[in-house]
Amino acid sequence: MAAEKKATAKVEASKTAAAKRASSSKTAAAKKATDTKTTESVQTEMKEAVASEAAESRETADKAAEVKKTAGRKAATASTKTTVKKAELKSELHLQFGGNSYTQEELVKIAKDVWKYDLNQKAGDLTSIELYIKPEEHAVYYVMNRDFTGSFYI
Repeated sequence: MAAEKKATAKVEASKTAAAKRASSSKTAAAKKATDTKTTESVQTEMKEAVASEAAESRETADKAAEVKKTAGRKAATASTKTTVKKAELKSELHLQFGGNSYTQEELVKIAKDVWKYDLNQKAGDLTSIELYIKPEEHAVYYVMNRDFTGSFYI
């Protein structure tokens, strides 16, 4: 009988151990399922956060592009205003000596006539004129297109 009690005790002990293992495996499976759900919810939250950050960065990039466009327009407007201010400046040159008076336009016209008639060049080929006036000699010295030099009397 003692042997039977020992065998019964062993069987009961093994049943108890099996029950504990089963309950612990159920608990582990439940924990694993809970962990999986938690992991999935965390991943979902992370995806949503990344998507919202991407949307915010797109909005920021759009705003930055709009600011650049506006700044470009403002810069273009500012340069136009500067150009307009520079265009408003008007200067006149009057040379008076020995009872004669010459304006800058008159001297340039005479220089263009020299280019066309004396140097036999086309009027459209003239790109630059530099005039040097020497009243004591009654002469104007010129450099045209940086190649042609000479003088004419006034």
